[in-house]
Amino acid sequence: MSLAVGDEIPGSRVIHPLIVRITHWLNAVAIVLMILSGWRIYDASPIFPFTFPPWMTLGGWLGGALAWHFAAMWLLVVNGLVYVGFGLASGHFRHDFLPLSLRAIWRDLRAALTFKLEHRLGTYNAVQRLLYVGVILFAIGVVISGLAIWKPVQFQFVTGLLGGYDTARIVHFAMMAGIVGFIVVHLALVFVVPSTLPPMITGRASTHKGTPL
Repeated sequence: MSLAVGDEIPGSRVIHPLIVRITHWLNAVAIVLMILSGWRIYDASPIFPFTFPPWMTLGGWLGGALAWHFAAMWLLVVNGLVYVGFGLASGHFRHDFLPLSLRAIWRDLRAALTFKLEHRLGTYNAVQRLLYVGVILFAIGVVISGLAIWKPVQFQFVTGLLGGYDTARIVHFAMMAGIVGFIVVHLALVFVVPSTLPPMITGRASTHKGTPL
């Protein structure tokens, strides 16, 4: 017997709504483009005693990198607003990312480090909640600091709040580093628990109990 659209698949449940999956992948594309092009922009005027290898950057030259960066910026901002709006209106943030306490974070972190943390698809543990809340804050920070260094005159109030143009560049770099750190940990967790990837494509997961990390 075939299933009609909207019917439940036996042994599975929806854990990631379509809008979450679409915005997730669009955000991933936008962030990667912004990071790689941003590294090329950084190389044109480094603020620390190092630069990124050309093969790790995007744009080929400063003008090309800026074009990629601004195009990806608009994708990130518009798509990010859709995601945040949905997360607040639907209760996604409240249900999946809260509550969050230091005690719970420490408990789940110890369990993860000893490979005893049980993972259930569709349920975030305290460490995952912290990471997701953190990357959302980093993304907001990278946009705000980006505006401060992109238009320091038009957004001089924001630039001033960040301590001036040079300090805003450091803040922008720090926010980017935080996002890169999240990506590294996120990909590592997907590698350790590959069953988390298919639901971000199909939206569905098995109703069977999860397994320890």
